Formats: sequence, structure tokens, C-alpha cells
Amino acid sequence: MTTPDSHLIETAIASESVFDGVLLHVRKDRVRLPNGEESVREYISHPGAVVILAFLPDGRLLFERQFRYPLRRVFLELPAGKIDPGEDVLETARRELREETGYDAGSWQHLGVMHPCIGYSDERIEIFAARDLQRSAGGQQLDHNEFLELVTMSPEEAKQAVWDGRITDAKTITSLFWLGKP
Repeated sequence: MTTPDSHLIETAIASESVFDGVLLHVRKDRVRLPNGEESVREYISHPGAVVILAFLPDGRLLFERQFRYPLRRVFLELPAGKIDPGEDVLETARRELREETGYDAGSWQHLGVMHPCIGYSDERIEIFAARDLQRSAGGQQLDHNEFLELVTMSPEEAKQAVWDGRITDAKTITSLFWLGKP
């Protein structure tokens, strides 16, 4: 069947696993290009994640300061986390908000999805807004190997932090873009 994108589509001929890690899986596919030639595509298979714009009652947003090993520095980012196998994305968002911040939300809204690294990963990040925050009974429940600090900022302060370089995390910048949705 011909579609408006048919002249752009690549088709897998063969696929192999190159590396299977705890979180990431690297694949190497041989593909047929739209012109009939063959090429190789290497990419990371990722289970997907969520990111949360968590609004406190006064309108400020919850952020986290967390060390990210690949770049060996502390980043300022919104609460986020990996989707577990078979887990509903809203349940992931609820779980991650509770574990990382110690808050539950009375109101949830799915805003959209982003694909952070389309050239080398199939990762998707589902974007949520959480409102009517209340402290959860169990408080913050960080994983045994997770260390972070909570920070609050107004949406205006967060946007300024993007412009002045304090926020460089793609999922956070993309999520903040949703604040301007008409």
C-alpha cells in the first residue's frame, strides 16, 4: 500500500542484538532503503519513560537536582522515570512522583509524548501534568541507588533557567514548552 511517506520508509531485512544491559539494549539492523540499496542502522532500544510537571498548590513546580553519570555533573530536571514492563504509563507517573518527591496528585493530565534521541534510540517519554499535590503517607521512597534533592521553581523561573543554561535536560525543556499550550 502506498502512503504519502512511502518514498521515505526503510524496511528491516535483518536484526541482531549487539548488547543487552540492565536498562538499554543495542540493536543492529540491516535495512532496505527507499532507493532499493541496503544500509545498517544501529540503535538503542529503551522501555520508555514518563516526565511530570508537578504543580504545587501555589503554582510552583517540583524539580530535582540529580547527578547524571554519563555527563558527570548535577542536572536540574523534572521528576521522571522508566516505564516498567507491562506498566500503564499513568501508573508509572504516579509511582515515580511518589517515589522521587513524596507527593501524590489528585489530578492528572496526559499532555503528549516526546522522542528525545530519534537518530539512535526508540525511547519515548510520556509527558504528564500533576495537580492537587499532597504529601504521600509513605513520603519520599528513593531507590537504594538514587540520590536527589527537591527544588521548587515558578514556571517563569524555570523558563529563565532554560534561557540561562541552568536547565539543559531535553525532557524538562520539552515539558516546559507545554506550559504555553493555548
